[in-house]
This record gives sequence, structure tokens and C-alpha cells, in this order.
Amino acid sequence: MARVTIKEIARRAGVSKGAVSYALNGRPGVSEATRARVLQVAAELDWAPNSAARSLSGARSRTVGLVVTRPAETLGAETFFARFVAGLESVLGPRGHGLLLQVVPAAETEEATLRAWARERRVDGVVLLDPRREDPRVGLVAALGLPAVVVGDPTLAGGLPCVWKDDAAAVAAAADHLVARGRTRIGRVAGPEELGHTGIRDAALVAAAARCGATAVVHHTDFGAEAAAAATLELVRGPGRVDGLLYDTDLMAVAGLSALVGAGLRVPEDVAVVAWDDSVLCTVTHPQLTAVGHDLLAYGAAVADLLVRQTASEPVVDVEVEAPDLRVRASTGAGTATS
Repeated sequence: MARVTIKEIARRAGVSKGAVSYALNGRPGVSEATRARVLQVAAELDWAPNSAARSLSGARSRTVGLVVTRPAETLGAETFFARFVAGLESVLGPRGHGLLLQVVPAAETEEATLRAWARERRVDGVVLLDPRREDPRVGLVAALGLPAVVVGDPTLAGGLPCVWKDDAAAVAAAADHLVARGRTRIGRVAGPEELGHTGIRDAALVAAAARCGATAVVHHTDFGAEAAAAATLELVRGPGRVDGLLYDTDLMAVAGLSALVGAGLRVPEDVAVVAWDDSVLCTVTHPQLTAVGHDLLAYGAAVADLLVRQTASEPVVDVEVEAPDLRVRASTGAGTATS
């Protein structure tokens, strides 16, 4: 059978050979839609680069892969990823490993990327972010023979090694803090409902509110600033309006704060606000944002360490990192942080 060429992929995908090269090598210069189309055509044609043939000798690539499923504009604004990746690199670089990062718009493209990496032997293992309930990637990496570490709760890892933090306890601490500040109806502006950590945090807020005699309301979004602002306004309008808000990221909280101010509401007098993933963004707003914070550099480093040891066939166990803590600032009223 004749070898599939980049020219053939370009013809099938309706793009230039240069665009195919950019897409297949994970380089900037093409849209995410074009990248997804090229990867899909390449997978359908069972394409593999010449370097894959050299890898049949069994040599390791000394590279680990990370696929992030996010809109590019959201990814660029969230501080989580920069600090998490820096944590990965703090371990990978000194140990002689590289990081292959791919940003894709949808879960289907992520799965196609994992298949391509395994077929081409481009990576020795992969990091799985944002695990979903009954995540198909768990079975996929097992079938592909790819070592993997899940970034998330053990209940979401499907038996794969994982690095996790106690999100439920952190949400409960934030809810307790809001209730202690006199809030009785707490809204949560969350990420996509299908993500496992979304479900864990949603359930934790509902349980904590019930325990404290408060009410919890959850709105799911796509993590974007525009969606967060819209959800905020919906939660603070009408007879069931909330008087406390917990957001899923720092960016979402900043967008929500702006929406509240634009609607003529005072923070924290009318609505108290708590962010997730404390960052510099939370300290440059007025008022400064109370936030759930954790050491993202250490988080990424723990993930990289576990994956490198797994790719070296060393025994590994799940790792629970230090619990997030609540950093109290003016958006909920000054006070002493709890942990």
C-alpha cells in the first residue's frame, strides 16, 4: 500500500500543504477548526510521519503529551494553565523530558490527537486534564498502551494513577465563610456540567448550604467571561436573587464582578463574591476578590513526577496535594483566612 503523503491529506482536507504541516506538528498558524479537520483526515487515512518508523526500534521519545480542550481565547486568559504547565516543566526539563502541548476545541479532537500520538510514538505518556464522568479517554489510553496520569479526583480516574486535591472541602469552606457573613442564598457560576470536578463542586455547595440552612443555585457555563457575566446577572435578578457568588475560575469572577458593578450592585454589601484559583487577577480588582487558592506549580510538578515515574515502569500511587485554602479579601468583607 502506498504511503499516505501530506499532499494527499491536504487534498482531502481542502487546505494547503503548509497548513497540514502546521496542524500535524502542533504549530500555530492555522485555526482550530482547520487543525481539527486535518487531524481527522490524517486519522482516517492512518497517516504516520517518517519519524514513527525510526521509533519502531523501541527508543523512547522522552516527551509527554498534554491536550487541552478549551476555546483558544479562554485558555489564553486563564492563569491556571500557565502556572500548571510551569509546574510540569519544573520537573520535566531537569529530568530530560519535553512537553508536547496541543490545544483543541472539542473532546473528539482530543481523542483523535491521542490516537495519532500513540500511532506515531511521539510521546511516552500523557496528562489527562478535566476528567469527565465515564471518560472515554480512560479506556482509550489503556487500549493504546499509553501511560497516563489523571488530574482529578480518584472517583474520576477509572483506575488510572491520579493527582488530586479536595475540591469538596474547599467549596464547603467557601460556603461556610459566605454564610458566616450573613449570606443565605449562594449562587455558583460553574464550568461545563459534563466535567467531573463540576459535579463534585456542585454537590459540595448544595450539601454545605443545606447544612448551614442556606440555599444553593448553580449555573453552568463554558468557562468564558461573557457567559460568566450573563450567568451572574441572571442569578442576581428576580425574586430568588442570590446574595453570595462562588465562581469556578479567577477570570469568571472578574467578569462577574464587572457585571455586578455595571448593574449598580455593591460588592460585598449587596453580593459577596468568591473566586476559584487565586491569582494576581484577584488582587488588582476593586474590591479585591476573596479566593480559593492552591499551589498550582506544586500541582503540576506532582503530575509530572508521577507520569515520569510511570513511564519508567516504576510503581506509582495516587497523590493528594495540599488542600486549597480560602484567602479572604474585601469582596466578602475583611477577615482572617481559613483553611
